[in-house]
Amino acid sequence: MRIGLLSPSMPPFTDPEAAKTLARLADTHGVDSLWVPEHVVLPENYTTRYPYSDDGRMPVAADWPYPDPLAWLSFVAGVTSSVRLVTGMLVLPQRNPVVLAKETATIDHLSGGRLELGLGLGWFREEFAAVGVDFADRAARFEEYVGVLRALWSGDETFSGAYHSFAAARCYPKPAGSIPLIMGGHSVAAARRAGRLADGFFPAVGDPVPLFEECRAAAAEAGRDPSSIDLIAEASPVTPERVEQLRAIGVTRVLVYPPQVPLDELPDAFEAFAADFLRQVRDL
Repeated sequence: MRIGLLSPSMPPFTDPEAAKTLARLADTHGVDSLWVPEHVVLPENYTTRYPYSDDGRMPVAADWPYPDPLAWLSFVAGVTSSVRLVTGMLVLPQRNPVVLAKETATIDHLSGGRLELGLGLGWFREEFAAVGVDFADRAARFEEYVGVLRALWSGDETFSGAYHSFAAARCYPKPAGSIPLIMGGHSVAAARRAGRLADGFFPAVGDPVPLFEECRAAAAEAGRDPSSIDLIAEASPVTPERVEQLRAIGVTRVLVYPPQVPLDELPDAFEAFAADFLRQVRDL
């Protein structure tokens, strides 16, 4: 079983030395991946309902630090050698996909093929307004942008869509390998989109089974092999027993939070985390 770390870019690891220390510890102890979330801005006043809490409010203040995921992953790529680098999740409709294709191919090229692109549709209407992107057509943009990325990473480099069109638009360097696209979401539509388009699916819900089933069904309907999709879930509680339950429903990668301790305590805390959890679940 592969174990990834959620939000390693967030407090208490926003300091550059803390980021490097955590990334190196993850690399040393055989952690599979680092998953870095994204918010470009957090408007202080908003009416959009946050979909992951009962009261519809975000659990952090508007001044909570959200480092840019691509910049953060680039920073730690240079001090690691094997841990995989994942955006978790980058809000794809807010990005220019042509520029994003260049940025991500460069990171993958320089890191030796370790980048994975976790992609979300986005839920925060006020953030879209601040970025200057239409919230209403974000699903259409999302699907088209996936095609743009894959075209520019390939040798064809030709695409025709509603928002972007180009022919033989050479874009180098190419990724070192194939950059997997991991899609997130909490809805049936997100699950089915992942089944049609993604290499992996991470539903941000307590019980992922119904959405996994929708994802697999959509993959089969699209003529894809459902078993080829990497199914990802957060382990809560963080125990070997919970990991075994997730493995039994087809989960291939489990995500947990790193030890939440000050920098001077992190090496010892991570060693305990590795002994008590990582080494017990690695062979599941």
